[in-house]
Amino acid sequence: MTFQYKVRDPLGNTHEGTVEAAGIDEATQQLRRDGFQILEIDEEDSGMELFPKRISKSDVIYVTSQLAIMVDTGITLSTALGGIIEQETNPTLKKVLAELNDAVEGGEDFSTALAKYPKLFDKTYVSLVKASEATGTLGPMLERIADYLRKEVETRGKVKAAMAYPAVMMVVAVGVTIFLLTYILPKFTPLFKSKGTELPGPTLMMMAASDAMLGYWYLWLIGFVLLIVGFIYGKRTEPGRKILDWVKINVPIIGPMSRKVTISRSIRTLGTMLASGVPIMESLKLAGEVSGNYYYEKLWEEVLEEVTGGRRICEILQGNPLFPNVLVQMIASGEETGKLDSVLQRVSTYYDREVETSIKATTSMIEPIMISIMGVVVGVIGLALLLPIFSLSKQP
Repeated sequence: MTFQYKVRDPLGNTHEGTVEAAGIDEATQQLRRDGFQILEIDEEDSGMELFPKRISKSDVIYVTSQLAIMVDTGITLSTALGGIIEQETNPTLKKVLAELNDAVEGGEDFSTALAKYPKLFDKTYVSLVKASEATGTLGPMLERIADYLRKEVETRGKVKAAMAYPAVMMVVAVGVTIFLLTYILPKFTPLFKSKGTELPGPTLMMMAASDAMLGYWYLWLIGFVLLIVGFIYGKRTEPGRKILDWVKINVPIIGPMSRKVTISRSIRTLGTMLASGVPIMESLKLAGEVSGNYYYEKLWEEVLEEVTGGRRICEILQGNPLFPNVLVQMIASGEETGKLDSVLQRVSTYYDREVETSIKATTSMIEPIMISIMGVVVGVIGLALLLPIFSLSKQP
């Protein structure tokens, strides 16, 4: 294998070139034996890898857990990273870990190196690592981060699973409707027209819809594409995001579940950050950023501003419709006893259970509703087909 490298010699001069080796570790050792400090090293691009393997959240959790165990047993961070690199099979992740290792060996803080990959290691991750570096508790902190990430992944997985059923049912309902209107109904239309009988209202409506879909299919396609593009673009604008986030937390059935998921995420982050020694101002800021909802982000920004002025968190949240009174009372007790971090962690555990219960309740309500909607749609189209047939059968 050929590896491209960028190194610095003992005199401080920078050199670039290639080296042949069985693996990146062997190439690294060769260059270090020659007295070079490695700045960059990577396998030479052969032009064959069009789609690099992505790094999943599970990969990040696995690496974090492995680092936690190894660092906690007294192994240096650089050695721990090197050991994981040797066993890693994902080339993309292996490259990232190698770059992190080079940065650490070059004297850079681990948190600073992690901050270069915000898509893999978010602000919460970096802040927790930074706090542990100041207290010398990197091993336990990495284990705490891994637990935090596992809970996040579990919650998101449960929400996605709950939304998968209605999404599939919606796609099936739309597909069946399009099939009936564009394939089945047109086969009956010539028969209805040839008999010259007066067609009932539902049949005329379905025939008009069928003609519109068949005659102007390109407009429907353009409209669908524009709808998707508008939705994606709208999510990136403040007005569009405000509308979508308002719908998420206020729409019937799904709204209560979405609120609990958002609150759970914010509270879990805030509790973890405070328990890890992160300053409260930075913790409040990150609690808003991870909420994933415009209105909760603005609320946490308000909390941050008011806390800076000397007010307590519970006083600011009191009476706000986005936070239930029970939660505000728990936060108040935590502030009064000086154990806000432990109270928030217990509250987040409670809300995790609430989220799970809410997801089950939401799914149980959505299933019959979606089945009913699909039944009504198919029933209306079926009725539009059968009514003229009944009329024709009564003719002499």
